[in-house]
Amino acid sequence: MSKPLPVIRLRSNGGLPLARDGVVLTFFIHRNHEEVFSAVWRALQTYLRAVPPKSLNWYDADDGDTLALDDKGWEVIRKRMLERPWKPGCSVALSEDACEGDIAGGYQFEYYGRRIDDPFWKDPATAVSFTFPTEYLNDHGPDHLRALAFKLAWELPFSFGYASLAVVAPYGYSSTSDWDLLHALRDRYLGLDLYDLRHTASVIGTHARSASWLTFLGRPLLGQLGGIEGLRQALPFPEVALLPLDSQRLLITLSEWPEAIDIEREGIPPQYRALALKLEPFLYEKRSDWPASYLDHWLRRLSQ
Repeated sequence: MSKPLPVIRLRSNGGLPLARDGVVLTFFIHRNHEEVFSAVWRALQTYLRAVPPKSLNWYDADDGDTLALDDKGWEVIRKRMLERPWKPGCSVALSEDACEGDIAGGYQFEYYGRRIDDPFWKDPATAVSFTFPTEYLNDHGPDHLRALAFKLAWELPFSFGYASLAVVAPYGYSSTSDWDLLHALRDRYLGLDLYDLRHTASVIGTHARSASWLTFLGRPLLGQLGGIEGLRQALPFPEVALLPLDSQRLLITLSEWPEAIDIEREGIPPQYRALALKLEPFLYEKRSDWPASYLDHWLRRLSQ
């Protein structure tokens, strides 16, 4: 690896491990839950085969409690995802730990199955994410993780997806004891993702989020961006690789390793800026409950 990755450890107000450095892989799918639940289940099985045994040990119960993901728990998850497709939505959160130990868990699976015509959401999409601790990337290398991301993407009719270095927080950032540190990380490392899958899934629709180490484009975004050949011309950099999954889905790799983009030491890599500028007209709109400039600035951080 040519550049060191930041080591991140955040705790909650009560002193429990809350977040850590890692990689997040996310897909947004403009389909109803009942159209994609079996594909998402297959992707989850692929993820489980790729990560160490017992990487996922807890699940969020319907009543909000966190329960052990034993055989009984897996049966609950299977039924929730596969046997209730008529429900208006489906939420699944599986995590490595329950805020125990010295370091927050790096493995997590989240899924939010939506109904695209549900008026409760502004512009919804079904969404799924998989996370990995940085050690997984270091031990297996970027080629392995990229191949795994491609394999997971193969199952999914995504409109947009990405893989990025991230602050991995299995239970969100809201209870952190050090917002100043979190904001400092966000402002210094432009390649570091701070994500909120549940909320993003309610507003992203068929739009884009940001340019990332791995960026996945499907319908209609790929066509709106000029198709595979148009993107090849827009990204004439030796570091960039374009790999079609089929005629309607594309994986763009912007660098060999994911870039933290530490602006105290370097500028924004030109290929990241070029893709960010290309995506900018298609970014989703900010949530009305965010400060006016916060999300707009973050989404456009690589193109400014």
